[in-house]
Amino acid sequence: MSTLAQAPTYTNEPSGWFARSEAWLDSKGKGAWIAAMVLGFTFVWPVGLALLFYMIWSKRMFSRHHRGSYGRHGSSARHGFSAMRPSGNNAFDAYKADTLRRLEDEQHSFEDFLQRLRDAKDKAEFDEFMDDRASASAAASSKADEKEDA
Repeated sequence: MSTLAQAPTYTNEPSGWFARSEAWLDSKGKGAWIAAMVLGFTFVWPVGLALLFYMIWSKRMFSRHHRGSYGRHGSSARHGFSAMRPSGNNAFDAYKADTLRRLEDEQHSFEDFLQRLRDAKDKAEFDEFMDDRASASAAASSKADEKEDA
């Protein structure tokens, strides 16, 4: 009769209530950390203060990414290039490339339209300024002529 020793199973799940709550807040993002801090200040101010110090110490307050995002996604997803990787389906990849090209063309044409719109607005404002200036100088010269005639 032999007994097999149970091999320990390792999981990525944190053990302990603090680690679990930290992982849960990380999964919800920076807003959850801030909400927890505000609630901590509201109900028990030392808890809010402790959360604030912890967020600053662990660099959760000022970082763009939380620690959990690096482990779940590859480096290409972190840098935003995952959409450019081929999916393995040639028809879908061709459709995706065509759609991205069309969207880029639409974006460029829209930016050109906005630039023309800004230029037209600037020209209209400048023309209005010049007309106001011309009418003001004409009114000033007509007043000067009236004073000379009197």
